[in-house]
Amino acid sequence: MPASGPGPQPRSSGEDPHSAALAHALHAAERGYAVIPLTRTKHPAVRSPHRGHPESPPCRGACGRIGHGVHDASTDPLSIRRMFAAAPWATGYGIACGLPPHHLIGIDLDTKNGADALTALRFLAEAHRFPLPPTVTVRTPSGGHHLWFTGPPAPPVPNSVGRLAPGIDIRGAGGYLVGPGSLTAHGRYVLAPGAPRVPAPVPRALLALLTPPPPRHEAPSAIPPQPAAALVRFVRTSPDGQRNARLFWAACRAHEAGLAQELAARLIDAACRTGLSEQEARATIASAGRRQAH
Repeated sequence: MPASGPGPQPRSSGEDPHSAALAHALHAAERGYAVIPLTRTKHPAVRSPHRGHPESPPCRGACGRIGHGVHDASTDPLSIRRMFAAAPWATGYGIACGLPPHHLIGIDLDTKNGADALTALRFLAEAHRFPLPPTVTVRTPSGGHHLWFTGPPAPPVPNSVGRLAPGIDIRGAGGYLVGPGSLTAHGRYVLAPGAPRVPAPVPRALLALLTPPPPRHEAPSAIPPQPAAALVRFVRTSPDGQRNARLFWAACRAHEAGLAQELAARLIDAACRTGLSEQEARATIASAGRRQAH
């Protein structure tokens, strides 16, 4: 059977933020998503029972009390109500990733600090030849998006920040996504209109990128040589307003792959075809080189 999606969201008009968050959390739990209450700062809302007396190794709930963050995540309505009752300041909820039955994988596409994470993800899809199927999409208050995918039970997908590309964070085993309907200090998380309500299976090639290979003596390049042509095409098809950003991103990836000298002339030519001057293109590539040197 396909994994259940978040479905139509409960109405929150006329309810206080805490009651609305609880209603959304119970709604998600009905569909098999394990949840925890969150504060307005998106942190777990239930305070740790070990404050001032940290456990070594850290307790993950074996003590039987609540307050262990994502390790408290549950689909049981009574447990969820108990957690929310212990944290009346909670205005949102988190959905634990990596747990059965959905083994949820979250891709957080950020737009802050000039990041164009959606474009970067599309480039990766083109370079590694995998489709980006329509899936559950949650809009964040900052203008970013969370994409939900279902994964296999194993291997676990780890959490990462910016490993795939600038602005792309991954929520996997041990992580959580802010659930739609949550109210934070910066606004509310909402389901994107028209997006599917059932998360799509993660494409195999994308899963391979999300699952690091076993450690080797030599660190593999962040991007293999074969996507060189895709990097050039990525720059050549830059729309207005993204020409410098795309060139800078492509130049950084070329440096990481050891292709900086080989691709410099082709990237400059591609950038000039979009309307950038050769001087601007060379300056942007030099800037990328300085960044990679640090």
